[in-house]
Amino acid sequence: MELWERSATLELLDGLLGECAQGGRVAVVAGEAGIGKSVLVNDFARRCGARARVLWGGCDRLVTPRALGPLHDIGRQTGGLLAERLGAGAAQEEIFAASLEELSGATGATVELAGATRGSVAVSGPEAAGRSVAASGPVAARWSVAASGLGAASGSASAAPTAPVPPVVVVEDAHWADEATLDWLVWLGRRIGRLPALLVVTYRDDEVGAEHPIRGALAALPSAIVRRVRLRPLSYGCVTELVRRAGRDPATVHRLTGGNPLLVTELLASEGAAVPATVQDLILDRLRSLPEPARELARLVSVLPTRADAAVVAGAADLVETCVDAGVLVPSGDGVAFRHELLRSAVEESLSPARRAAAHRRVLGVLARTPGVDPGRLVHHALNARDEAAVLRYAQLAGIGAARQGAHREAAAHYRAAVEHAGGLPAERRAELLEAYAEQAYLAGLAEEALRARQAALELREAEGRAGPVGENLRWISRLAWWAGRREQAWEAAARLVTVLADGDPQLAMAYSNQSQLHMAAHHLDEAVAWGERARELADRLGDVAASVHAEINVSTARLVRGEAGATAALRAAHERAEAAGLVDHAARALVVLATGPVQLAEYGVAARALEEALAYAAGRNLDGYVQYLLGVRAVVRVEGCDWDGALADAEASLALAVKGGVARFPALLARGRILAARGDAGAAALLEEAAGQAQRTGEPQRVGPVTAARCEHLLWSGDAAGAREEAGRGLGLAVSVRHPVYAGELALRRWLAGGERRAPPCAAAPYPVMICGGWAAAAAEGGRRGGL
Repeated sequence: MELWERSATLELLDGLLGECAQGGRVAVVAGEAGIGKSVLVNDFARRCGARARVLWGGCDRLVTPRALGPLHDIGRQTGGLLAERLGAGAAQEEIFAASLEELSGATGATVELAGATRGSVAVSGPEAAGRSVAASGPVAARWSVAASGLGAASGSASAAPTAPVPPVVVVEDAHWADEATLDWLVWLGRRIGRLPALLVVTYRDDEVGAEHPIRGALAALPSAIVRRVRLRPLSYGCVTELVRRAGRDPATVHRLTGGNPLLVTELLASEGAAVPATVQDLILDRLRSLPEPARELARLVSVLPTRADAAVVAGAADLVETCVDAGVLVPSGDGVAFRHELLRSAVEESLSPARRAAAHRRVLGVLARTPGVDPGRLVHHALNARDEAAVLRYAQLAGIGAARQGAHREAAAHYRAAVEHAGGLPAERRAELLEAYAEQAYLAGLAEEALRARQAALELREAEGRAGPVGENLRWISRLAWWAGRREQAWEAAARLVTVLADGDPQLAMAYSNQSQLHMAAHHLDEAVAWGERARELADRLGDVAASVHAEINVSTARLVRGEAGATAALRAAHERAEAAGLVDHAARALVVLATGPVQLAEYGVAARALEEALAYAAGRNLDGYVQYLLGVRAVVRVEGCDWDGALADAEASLALAVKGGVARFPALLARGRILAARGDAGAAALLEEAAGQAQRTGEPQRVGPVTAARCEHLLWSGDAAGAREEAGRGLGLAVSVRHPVYAGELALRRWLAGGERRAPPCAAAPYPVMICGGWAAAAAEGGRRGGL
């Protein structure tokens, strides 16, 4: 495609490359399909010449995206440590660290990564003195970075370094990226400002709605070094000039194409007087000019997202050349591709179901024999070929690989595909597959999906008659039912779990700890401590680190909510112990409690600080359920601190994530509902009603109390004092019954403000009786200390 009306954008990219000498930059190039993003970055790369080292990575439109697909592409170009770690299935942080080392290029400072989970990158050199940037990963890496144009050190004419060649990393079609790739983009984007490098990301902004994960990833990039470029359609004047030379009607061409360069190109390249109505007409018309064997090759290439590997077109050099000469295909890496995804899709969609399945079957046969092919690609072709045995085989491999790289959402999708084709497996193997699927779905925050998988696994395990596997599934059903907001199911499974396991069963410690966790969440603090200590004693005796840490978190949480000294330190120690043992879920839960426990105590300043650490940890490990929950809790804290814009942003980000019900969604509904109520928005009632419904299903004071107070507030603002008093009374009974100091005090205050009695229960926390008695100045001072009330 000829490059039209893009000189300003090319100059911008060229300027960013020049600025990299003072620190890395990020260019985000957005636009609709066919607008010329790939053509732009290809032309920019060509113009870079010897000034830069360009590394290319692309995201593919597969049924389930390749985990770290662009990094695999880059690793094939660079070889070395990055390729080695990718090939070995190394942990995500090790792969990320290797990618950073690869960007060292021909540079001149020393960068050091250190720390098991978090460290710093110190950048040294004449212009880089004192720079540092957060880094993560267990591997220490050193490399040299020389800023462009640095001269010799003072007084040493012979020390002048060679001018550096900054790396340019191009990631195309990020709208198809998997979650691990998005994590890497954020990780790299937060560090690239300290490196002489340019990151160029392209994506289709017409295919990313409000809930698309790329929005969160782009928002997390540091705004100071990011330049966003939205490519616009060609102007009417440009189209007119192009059409005039081709002897076409400019008004018709502009109307049909909207100025989209790809469509303009295809339209002007088509022969005949008739103007094709669609892209499919355009490309199929061009296909018809080819000999049948070349057409068949193009149809085969059309079922491969992004490009056809060399192995797929091996032995067809003449046919490839024919397709390239006709403008149907273009060289791409060691293979070929359509000039644009629109064209590929048009050809693929023109195939009959039988012909399409046959093409996928043929590609699957070739790729399955090709070393190093990502199993996620094999799953894509197996599904479309309707090859159940291949789906089952490769989906399990892809699930294992994605899970190892921390791409839990993609791992769950692969396991889901495997489960759907697992009917012929023996019962025990099918149960194991369901359990693996449930684990990844849970880590991805898909509690309902994980719960269904565990229930199916339980049925199979019960038929086996083995208590251990039955107990394991019952424990997870209890946990997942809690996440889904199903209180009765959670408690029933927990009670049955204890009865299923005999004395001496190694799972009994975790069964006791599960009871402790449910009591802790329900604010039955004495029971939580009793069950937790019982669990911890048994776990320590059995050497069960996971159960011991789990129980310690429950006991320390109960003590934290009681306000006991030492609870925070105990939770911190539990987090570190879990992290050292590789128990990511437990390590995350300890940080979540450190952030959310203070909210129950109305210590919003403490909570705000802890929330940042918990969110960073959960997001860095793709624990989407925790991320969704923590974003909502941060929204609640920001409401209390009167940061309504920040609260709404967090609430909307939380509600945009995958889970649409249960515990993870509740705090965002509460925060958004409160703000809309304060603004007199008619949508507030529905949000608060949904939150109240979820709170009632859990029956837990930590949810029932806040939403009851919010509804009282809304009713009072709406002029319904009697309704507010009645609402407060319903929640107050539960809060007093469990002696919750904050919610009992707040609801007593709400009831008094609505015309009720001027009395606070004995268990109410200090600020609320003071407010009820009219001590507003003292209450305001206390609220300031707490960070909001």
